Amino acid sequence: MRLPHSLSPYLVLRLRLAHHALLQFAASLASSMEILVFLAGPVLLGLLSVIALPGFLAVSLPWPAALGVVGAQVLLTCLPAWLLRKRLLPANTAAWLRQLPLPTRVRWQADVAVAGVLMLPLGLAYAVSTSIWLLQSPPWLRPVVVPGMAATIAAWLLAWLLTTLIVAQRLRAPRPAHRARPTTMTAYVPQRPHWRSVFLWRQLFWLPFWRNDNMIGIQQSVLLATAGASMLAWLLRVPLVPAPLLGLLASASLVIVTDRGDKAVREQIAVLRPSLNAWPLANTALMRLACGASLLPPFAVLLAGAILLYAIDPAALQQRVTKVYALTASAALLAIIGLPRLTARGRVVLVVLSILALSAIGSELWN
Repeated sequence: MRLPHSLSPYLVLRLRLAHHALLQFAASLASSMEILVFLAGPVLLGLLSVIALPGFLAVSLPWPAALGVVGAQVLLTCLPAWLLRKRLLPANTAAWLRQLPLPTRVRWQADVAVAGVLMLPLGLAYAVSTSIWLLQSPPWLRPVVVPGMAATIAAWLLAWLLTTLIVAQRLRAPRPAHRARPTTMTAYVPQRPHWRSVFLWRQLFWLPFWRNDNMIGIQQSVLLATAGASMLAWLLRVPLVPAPLLGLLASASLVIVTDRGDKAVREQIAVLRPSLNAWPLANTALMRLACGASLLPPFAVLLAGAILLYAIDPAALQQRVTKVYALTASAALLAIIGLPRLTARGRVVLVVLSILALSAIGSELWN
């Protein structure tokens, strides 16, 4: 990315850091985006056209409801900035930038520019969505075109302002830590854990996914909640939403939570392997435990779904399609975990085929 020479060095540095963070984020989502585009390409295009819809609807509502709609749109527009704030400014980089003797005006200019880097793609999405609605021109839209476009532009500008504040907050000095109590000297007695592999798994795999700037714990929690909620809605046959769509969402989230969890564990193993190889202990059991733990969330969702299905319709649990779905899901999840030598392209194919197979089988559940 080439930048004008007239910009200050600090601004150039901040923009390059933001550009590099976005490239890293895009690279980490490459395989996931291939899966989403392949499975839900038309759905994503439909979502693109809906981005500008709240602004047009808000102007036809009473002002409290209109403010609520526009406010929700602003918060959703700022969500990517909040999720990427630690990538844009890692903790060590932010600590170094705080020490630079720069005027407040220069810092705010850099924050606004970095927020603009994030808001530009969203602004293009708003423009495309608005163009789609203007070309379609439904009857209800014609009286509110001008105020609706003004509301959409205002929502985007407010999102830019809020994103600037999110970026600036990242550079604020952290609060001073509470004064620690004086430690008392006690004799250290080494104790060997009874379950050494479980203890090491917790220290080396579970805790690092929740510490510092690591987002794996939150990511897996969101995916697990999505899998559980979609499975619950699918089995309860929630009205107004087509059952095949709920089945697709449940199957996709079940497979993706396994794929993302296994990928995170494999990356952590690659980081730890040099140290583990130097330890005077066999680490094979620890590696297997770490990889096998990735199966616990999806199998927990499958078990909860089986219990729920038995509670609402015991006969459905005895159907052949239910058993085939459970066996196919188990085989697919075990294949994702048990085939670590697959190439990136092969893994995407395995994930996509697993989702399609489970969705096809699950569509027969309520037929």
